[in-house]
Amino acid sequence: MAATAAAPETHEAKATRAVRGAFFGFFVDMFDIYLPVVVLTPAIAYFVSPQLSAGATSLVTGAIFAATLVGRPVGALIFGHYADRIGRKRATLVSVSGFGILTIVIGCLPGYESWGVVSVVLFIALRFIVGVFVGGEYTSASPLAMEYSKKDERGPNSARIMLGFPLAFFTISGLTLLVLQFAPSGDASSPYSVWGWRIPFFLGGALALGFVMWFARQVPESELFEEEGGSDDAPVKQLVSRDVIGHFAQVFILMTGFWLSLNTVTAILPGILKDPIGLSATNASLALMIGALVNAGGYLTVGYLAQRFGRRPFLMAWGISAAVLGTFVYWLLLHFQPSAMVTVTLLVAAVTALVNPCWAMITAYINERFATGIRASGFGLGYSLAVVIPSFYAFYQGLLGHVMSSTYTALPLLVIGGLLITIGGAMGPETRDVDLGDVYETGRPTAAPASEREPRFTREPAETGARDREATTVAMSREDRFR
Repeated sequence: MAATAAAPETHEAKATRAVRGAFFGFFVDMFDIYLPVVVLTPAIAYFVSPQLSAGATSLVTGAIFAATLVGRPVGALIFGHYADRIGRKRATLVSVSGFGILTIVIGCLPGYESWGVVSVVLFIALRFIVGVFVGGEYTSASPLAMEYSKKDERGPNSARIMLGFPLAFFTISGLTLLVLQFAPSGDASSPYSVWGWRIPFFLGGALALGFVMWFARQVPESELFEEEGGSDDAPVKQLVSRDVIGHFAQVFILMTGFWLSLNTVTAILPGILKDPIGLSATNASLALMIGALVNAGGYLTVGYLAQRFGRRPFLMAWGISAAVLGTFVYWLLLHFQPSAMVTVTLLVAAVTALVNPCWAMITAYINERFATGIRASGFGLGYSLAVVIPSFYAFYQGLLGHVMSSTYTALPLLVIGGLLITIGGAMGPETRDVDLGDVYETGRPTAAPASEREPRFTREPAETGARDREATTVAMSREDRFR
């Protein structure tokens, strides 16, 4: 009896460590992703020619950020395959080790005065490789955590994991603010430009390597993955099969809206606060820190709402709200360009709260859309592949600048992003009540006990395998999605 009573506690302890590991992993992931946006902005003059125009400099900054984002789906493809066939934990350790080491290497790069244009080209190339490794972290660690989570805890646990983003953004902004106090920014020879920006990069690399050591000791492999086994067929091949491709396309549309709307706040807004709003680098960092704290509160709220009312209605309502209310508040900031720090901070916090917190439930939602044998690939690619089109936001702004004032070019992108969230949410089913271990079986009204399940990914004789697999679909249909 004592042993029986202890078993649930052991599973709960594993689940807690898995969710905690996914949170910390996502924190260091997001810390690394947004280093160029927040930390490098005051020091970009160090890497570009002094003759470069402001517009061209903005394109360079956008290219550095875009290189990281474009690398993410490549990493999701590589590490998703690895995680679905070998295991979630090992894929997580390799990916985080990779971007931790490379982030430290980037912190050692010389500037334009020493290496000329080679310095920024190398920076962009290294950030692309970092993006590949970053794409592997959440592709592996997040499915592991969701597979440990109880059905009614997936929404809140998803929010806890995704909370790593606003807290990382807050930490980066605070760290930048701190460094600027003893290493002022300015031209390419200023203390911050020469060495101040390196401190957050070194710290980011150290955080990643510290996480690897903790994760290796504390977080076990997914029990559901070990029970069902990895996929014998290539996961990507299954994702593009007739039964699954429609589900993947729906996730792609949804996530394109997520990324496009997010970039208007996290990538474009920091630059707007400096020009045309006119905040100093210190005040801009302070405003972003406060916005990140508000965002964190929004994440916890969204985790509850999406669990209480369902994923589908929440997504449809949020997209409309972001496209209308979020765009209106953003317009107020751009149109009136207030000089009072308090007013700017309130508007930044309001825009952030109206646009970003929807991310809190996306880890649960996408993991609920795919089978165990392809879940890491489905989640990683669904989450990351959609980032490619929105990552070129700076170029879209340049094009929009030919037909409207360049001051307002972020607004159409936010409207489009919000509408895509609504459309993508409406295209998909409700997934709140999905059982992650059984949603891929058709013709079975209730879940069988774990001891009675047959592994879903086993090697079959060549002459019977294809025919037998047709009887069991890996896609979720509306009728068989609930217990």
